[in-house]
Amino acid sequence: MKIGNPLDKAVGGLGPRTEGGSTTGKTSSASGSVSESAKVTLSNVASGLISAADGSFDADKVSSVKNAIDSGTYQVNPEVIADKLITNAKELLQGKQG
Repeated sequence: MKIGNPLDKAVGGLGPRTEGGSTTGKTSSASGSVSESAKVTLSNVASGLISAADGSFDADKVSSVKNAIDSGTYQVNPEVIADKLITNAKELLQGKQG
């Protein structure tokens, strides 16, 4: 599975615009101001997730999962994954309808 933006290939692999040799991530007009199309707004859900994230993680759990994968003993439960995907899809659909 390849990860990437298919539009990058369609337009010749153009990367983000650079100004002064550094990647800015901004789209500027001739006057130097940021264009309206370059502005991003976050949903309430996304804002809540960002504010709730404290950047910490359970290093012991990560280590134990890594060791289980390396040793070939990690077990995937497809039923749990399927149930969570279905629940997530239902939540997304309810959000669009409401």
